[in-house]
Amino acid sequence: MKVAVWDTYVMREDGHPMHFDILVPENMKDKDVIYNYGKAFLKSRPFKTGDLTSRECQFCHIEQATPEIVTQIEKEGYSIVEMENCD
Repeated sequence: MKVAVWDTYVMREDGHPMHFDILVPENMKDKDVIYNYGKAFLKSRPFKTGDLTSRECQFCHIEQATPEIVTQIEKEGYSIVEMENCD
């Protein structure tokens, strides 16, 4: 499965930048749905963050998903790859 990678940077309340990718099927084009996936991820964190808008989350590229990511997308509709300051 090919996935669209949405590069996302959100500022944490402690001033550290949080970086994660939202992975969705390559044919997913509804930005509001993609942003809502990111917002759900942010709500699951044990700290507060800034808002997630088109300024913080942008399409980056298409890539081949790993089997683990495919399974998660089939179950949840998306996958999150935590890059920096996500915990």
